[in-house]
Amino acid sequence: MSDASRLQLPDGYEFSTDTARVDVDLVHRWLSADAYWASGRTREKHEEAMASSINFGVYDTASGAQVAYARGVTDRALFAWLADVYVDRSVRGKGVGTAFVAGVRDHLASFGVRRILLATADAHGVYERLGFTPLEDPGTWMIHRFE
Repeated sequence: MSDASRLQLPDGYEFSTDTARVDVDLVHRWLSADAYWASGRTREKHEEAMASSINFGVYDTASGAQVAYARGVTDRALFAWLADVYVDRSVRGKGVGTAFVAGVRDHLASFGVRRILLATADAHGVYERLGFTPLEDPGTWMIHRFE
């Protein structure tokens, strides 16, 4: 097992897949106001996305406050899409984000999926440290946009 598979959150933080713990107001504010990929997303649309996803969070153990969020969209057999990864600005640079993504990756891998796909414009280094690589043959992938 690689070192990236054994990453632990820094002391004082805990990982959870309990959707009931997600601070939906906070997460919606993070994504709609501070995330380039979700700018302007409505709360209703975000709640729809959450309902069809595995929701992940990191929480401050002392206060219970949420400090990170991500969604996994998966068939729980072969494929997963990692989406909406957001780490609060107050904890960036402390190792929370990298350990969080490692935990999400490992949770999704536990289903036996063969691929976890994601898109990023600015965090390639974080994901590469965790074993993500650019598509080997991007020419085989296609997309249909309804925008």
